[in-house]
Amino acid sequence: MDIALYVLAALLIVGGLAGAVLPTLPGIPMIFGGIWLVAAVDDYRHLGLWWLLIIGALGSLGVVVDFVASTLGAKRVGASKLALWGATAGTLIGMFFGVPGLLFGPFLGALGGELASGTSVLRSAHVGVGTWLGLLFGTLVKLVLSFVMVGLFGVAMLFG
Repeated sequence: MDIALYVLAALLIVGGLAGAVLPTLPGIPMIFGGIWLVAAVDDYRHLGLWWLLIIGALGSLGVVVDFVASTLGAKRVGASKLALWGATAGTLIGMFFGVPGLLFGPFLGALGGELASGTSVLRSAHVGVGTWLGLLFGTLVKLVLSFVMVGLFGVAMLFG
């Protein structure tokens, strides 16, 4: 039974690493779930409370960054409040349209919000691009944090 649980944990971790890039998978929660499963099967001999708290804190940071990155990107380029709300709404609505929705939803939401606030099309497009760059930055941060989580897991298993 332990072997099956270790295989499941490995699948969760590998799937989570893919989910760090593919927005349709909850990557970081999958990674943490796999790590926690290994710790539980191992009776927490190598991965104790402190390791899990540190890895969990990094995972929480990654989830937060992933959620707010596009909105912060819009804010960085001086977007209006309507554009910030549009970017948030575009992210939430985009989740229902898979990868294209998550890639273009924040851009379209910020663009629409900025247009609704009465600015020019060029300025609105600038805000949309800032939103999209924020989303890309958030994905990069999420990917780095995912690899740090897996790296800390490896260190804990080898030396913990």
